[in-house]
Amino acid sequence: MTAQGSAGAGTPVRTVNWGILGAARIAHRSFLPGLRETGSGRALMVATRDRERGQVFADAEGIDEVAPSYEALLADQRVDAVYIPLPNSLHAEWTERALAAGKAVLCEKPLGATLSATETIIAAAEQHPEAPLWEAFVFPFQDQHLRVLQLLADGAIGELREVQSDFHFLLDNASDFRLSEALGGGALADVGCYPVRLAHELLGPTRGAVYAIGDRQAGVDVEAVGIVAHGERRLLLSCGFHRGDDTRSRLLGSAGAIELTNAFHPTPADTITIATDGRTVIEHPTTDTNSFTAALRHIHAVVAEQEAPRQLAVESALSTARTLDALRRALR
Repeated sequence: MTAQGSAGAGTPVRTVNWGILGAARIAHRSFLPGLRETGSGRALMVATRDRERGQVFADAEGIDEVAPSYEALLADQRVDAVYIPLPNSLHAEWTERALAAGKAVLCEKPLGATLSATETIIAAAEQHPEAPLWEAFVFPFQDQHLRVLQLLADGAIGELREVQSDFHFLLDNASDFRLSEALGGGALADVGCYPVRLAHELLGPTRGAVYAIGDRQAGVDVEAVGIVAHGERRLLLSCGFHRGDDTRSRLLGSAGAIELTNAFHPTPADTITIATDGRTVIEHPTTDTNSFTAALRHIHAVVAEQEAPRQLAVESALSTARTLDALRRALR
């Protein structure tokens, strides 16, 4: 029996042991701080292609062990769940292997580098229902997103008609995998996927035309602007690697608007602004320090058989992948 931790809602759960494939920056910046904040999971081991790099990463992050290979990590019966922050082109192979090993899996977005890769992964997930799979869109689990859903359900801005959503940051490392076509890079894959997923959460699947313009370099889209029809409603998105940080989203309704400073990775400093009937109300619904925390608490509760799984990849990943594929095709 493993040690006890807290799920964050007063319910004790057994400590969930995680294995991490790769020493990506997002593991250091987001996943591991969120894991520590849950109090109900620990990073048991990491596996990297370069064992020395893995040891440096493990020492810096307080990870117990460095596995000799990805295969060895997946075969270790002590590992309950696997986090996969590898380059996009490697997601399919290692997600399928982790599922076949019976592990719960949190795979970084996009789940597949292409639509066909996503279809392959989802087929594997359906063959292993005992091993739940999540795509690492963590915002649907957060208090901020739940508050937005409540506001929309209560008619705070009338009928939601349009989602305007941006995700930009300055990428100044020419060797970054996100600039590699072979590794499944591109702005749409890396950050444009967030507005797409947000629109699917709020407007439902894409229904209608998709338009896009952008800039491509060495086969990779580095900036993109798109319009995606959701029936009579629409998403307007902008994403890229050539601007300063911008994660604002606006939800426009028949009776007002909601603006979020960061719809995807909010901190307690981020705000929701509700503007309607000449009034403006500003709220700070985020309580967790790290954006991954709420999602990880839920995964831990699922592994401990205390909650039914929500937001599984089999429920949402293909829909998002189809829209991203249509946007990429429109750029060509």
